[in-house]
Amino acid sequence: MGILREDVVVISPAEKAGDPTVISVNCPDKTGLGCDLCRIVLHFGLSIARGDFSTDGKWCYIVLWVDGKTNTRWDLLEKRLLEVCPSYFSTSGIDYYRPANQQPKRLDVYLLKFWCSCVRKELLHDITLVLFDLELTIKRVKVSTTPDGKVMDLFFITDTSCEIESAGEEITACSQGTSFLPSAITEDMFSLELPAPHPGGLLASDPISVTVDNSLSPSHTLIQILCQDHKGLIYDTMRTLKDYNIQVSYGRFFANRRGGCELDLFIVQADGKKIIDRNKQNALCSRLRMELFRPLRVAVVSRGPDTELLVANPVELSGRGRPLVFHDITLALKNLNIQIFSVEIGRHMICDREWEVYRILLDEGDSHHVSRNMIEEGVRKLLMGWE
Repeated sequence: MGILREDVVVISPAEKAGDPTVISVNCPDKTGLGCDLCRIVLHFGLSIARGDFSTDGKWCYIVLWVDGKTNTRWDLLEKRLLEVCPSYFSTSGIDYYRPANQQPKRLDVYLLKFWCSCVRKELLHDITLVLFDLELTIKRVKVSTTPDGKVMDLFFITDTSCEIESAGEEITACSQGTSFLPSAITEDMFSLELPAPHPGGLLASDPISVTVDNSLSPSHTLIQILCQDHKGLIYDTMRTLKDYNIQVSYGRFFANRRGGCELDLFIVQADGKKIIDRNKQNALCSRLRMELFRPLRVAVVSRGPDTELLVANPVELSGRGRPLVFHDITLALKNLNIQIFSVEIGRHMICDREWEVYRILLDEGDSHHVSRNMIEEGVRKLLMGWE
């Protein structure tokens, strides 16, 4: 007896226009599985409208109601979800998330060269969209424009599905980007301080409530979250719990039409026990508030005489970055009719955390006809799904 492979992930199409697509996952459990599944859903550009998680400690059942797109590749989504599910042949024990085993396989870096005899402001986003459809991950981009208007773009990419020539050690080293960030940027962008709460414990600009309750369950700690919805909210919650090596035994998520979200998560630590220590409770709640309040950092600054857009997102302890960030940045700048002059993508250790930082130098002429506040707001709204 056992569950068939085709029953591990089941995707049920929407019954009528406007209804969500239902994704069911039925497989052995592991700490961090919810994070891995939600990252893939986010990578495919889908938003989770509702979710239920349950496990007995060895086997889990997860249901996600997602708002799909007409061009969603559901067969490929099913394949990618299956890849992160633990083996369905054995339920002998839970595959707990251990730091020693969390690093993904190191991928080769490849170089894609693109030449064009004309300049189009939407060109970089269009190329990015094609690479996304091909499941290629962009590690770094170098954009060059010659005085006669010709363009050469260098894309440093990783891939696991097709055979292309390796970029070589020298080019791979160049793809790491600069290790230097101005101190003013690191102090302002990466501060871990939240604005002072108003009476009642809510933040003025973006109400977030994270509370702990140990009275409702003899064996689990209940985390209740009330906040504004944003793209990847469930992923941000699950990656935070995964980094803390915390397992969700039962969870419920619901997003209402007014843009608010409610999450109830019954959790246990790696030892299978509830969280009793007050310091651990406070640290977890504080981290969740910060991750949901500022899952990404966006700023527009001066870089000498030029204007630079900076976007940063935290990297999981597993080494994985946030999906679709560069895709959304280029789309936002395309919508603002702003051309990109150069791009640097690198990882930096700041405040004892690893960050993926995107430094986009904007075209001098375009950056003057749109205010910095409009650029920052436009990019942030699209990244957060508020456009």
